[in-house]
Amino acid sequence: MKVYTYSEARQNLATLLDEAREEGGVRIRRRGGQEFLVRSVRESGSPLDVEGLDLNWDREEIVAAVREGRER
Repeated sequence: MKVYTYSEARQNLATLLDEAREEGGVRIRRRGGQEFLVRSVRESGSPLDVEGLDLNWDREEIVAAVREGRER
């Protein structure tokens, strides 16, 4: 993980953010020795967002499948 000084980070912010996205993070060191970690936030989709299936079932077949599942 690359470490930038505070001044370098200010001058190269766009590059720093691109590198944080690609490498997983970068560190910024201040004059007093404090270090900060900059990481990208990964966007996560909903676990319920799944692709549907085209089964070509009509209404009666769907209702029958639901009833069968409820009888178990």
